[in-house]
Amino acid sequence: MKRFAGQTVMVTGGNKGIGRGIATRFAQEGAKVAIAAIEANTSKVAQKIAEETGSETLGLVLDVTDAAAVRDAFEAAEAKLGPLSVSVQNAGVITIAKVENLTEREWDLNLDVNTKGVFLCCQEAIRRFRASGTKGRLVNTASGQARQGFIYTPHYAASKFGVVGLTQSLAKELAPEGITVNAICPGIIHTEMWDYNDRVWGEMLGNYGPGELMEEWVRGIPMQRAGTPAEVAALVSFLASEDAAYITGQTINVDGGLIMS
Repeated sequence: MKRFAGQTVMVTGGNKGIGRGIATRFAQEGAKVAIAAIEANTSKVAQKIAEETGSETLGLVLDVTDAAAVRDAFEAAEAKLGPLSVSVQNAGVITIAKVENLTEREWDLNLDVNTKGVFLCCQEAIRRFRASGTKGRLVNTASGQARQGFIYTPHYAASKFGVVGLTQSLAKELAPEGITVNAICPGIIHTEMWDYNDRVWGEMLGNYGPGELMEEWVRGIPMQRAGTPAEVAALVSFLASEDAAYITGQTINVDGGLIMS
């Protein structure tokens, strides 16, 4: 399907993991895709996706916690690819620490990237939707930890609960304009972030070897497996499509049934 032919899509954190899966899915469906991330490899990733899909792409280096940088990135995306139709706020970080060792810097980093960064990108996308008269789509990446916090990550859980509240508030404000705002809650997904989670949580929770803790957690998933970035991307592309025009303010789990709420 080419549901997004002629549309411009911004994906933050689009250079790896879930974000890369999302960017690839939109490109496969005909969108022109801007991939923004703080790492310097975004242009190479964008070029690779363009070669794989035949869609036009743009790689941008972006710190989502910097309002001026966010403005400049969105401006560059529209200058190159055309008026924005969809913005996916996916950039995120996680650190893991016992509460007595959790530093103020770690707290600020998680809240700044995961919550403030989502807000700043939504804010800029909304300005551009309104300027062009577009009934745009905003999709925000939360987490299973936006449903229930987990041990050693109170800062991360707080940041992702914040994404859900932000999503609901913006959805109510923007609904009369036909702009939808939804969030997703990925569970255990095969990504670099989950490799980090497996290693650090594994060491802290009982000296697990590489992969052992993740295997144990996967046994608790009704579908008995971890998910893939492509499966998360399928949900995001649906929420951004016309088929989801009457869905807004929702937070949807994509986790194989791990959390049912």
